[in-house]
Amino acid sequence: MKHLPNILTFLRLILAPIFLYMYVQDELVWRSLSLVVFAVAAVTDFFDGYFARAYNVESKSGVFMDPLADKFLTFAGFVCLPVLDPILFPWWAVGVIVARDLIVTILRIVADVRNVSVETRYLAKVKTLVQMIFLYICLLIGVFMQAEIPLSDLVHNLMDTSILYWAMMAVTGITAYTGIEYLIVNRHLFSVSGAENASMSNFSPGSESNPTPESNPTPGSESKSGPASKSTSGSGTEPTSNHHG
Repeated sequence: MKHLPNILTFLRLILAPIFLYMYVQDELVWRSLSLVVFAVAAVTDFFDGYFARAYNVESKSGVFMDPLADKFLTFAGFVCLPVLDPILFPWWAVGVIVARDLIVTILRIVADVRNVSVETRYLAKVKTLVQMIFLYICLLIGVFMQAEIPLSDLVHNLMDTSILYWAMMAVTGITAYTGIEYLIVNRHLFSVSGAENASMSNFSPGSESNPTPESNPTPGSESKSGPASKSTSGSGTEPTSNHHG
């Protein structure tokens, strides 16, 4: 069970290019099956995190690969959109979305390696939800465009308007804005001293990572280094910076 989360993460990495290949085949059967692959990959995102927490088997490789696998699947979905219509879904907009999410993902990985806390604003969570809803709708539209059902006429009429274009612009705008906001709020990641200060604030009181010198102990030294002296030392104070989020 301890390897199951990593197995699911790597499965998602494999399914992302398979989904992309199937979706761009421009055939109803392949495109429909690609949505099944996309759904299976999305489900593995839930279960790898669930099993990692349930069995307490979080690993460094999992911390590194899981967000990358998530983004690769999202990137594969957005790359499909200009294939449907490069005017409604411009390539440059997809490039902005991919670049922003890739940069933020790399910074998150760097923060995890440094054991530094990062701050995520509420709007960034809204961005993720908006991206997913928009992406799922557009991928379904691509399937309905090829299906000979009454709903396909409505989809073709929708594609003839600029509604999806402006929706794409809105998604691109909120994605770019939250990326800039993320960089500003977590600018301490770009400086070594700032990252060290942030990581020091994550140490718990009495941590063995900051031991006090105990060479050449003298009789009665325990009474001098007891709780009273610890309260005034740098390693024993309550780290108030932990509350900054």
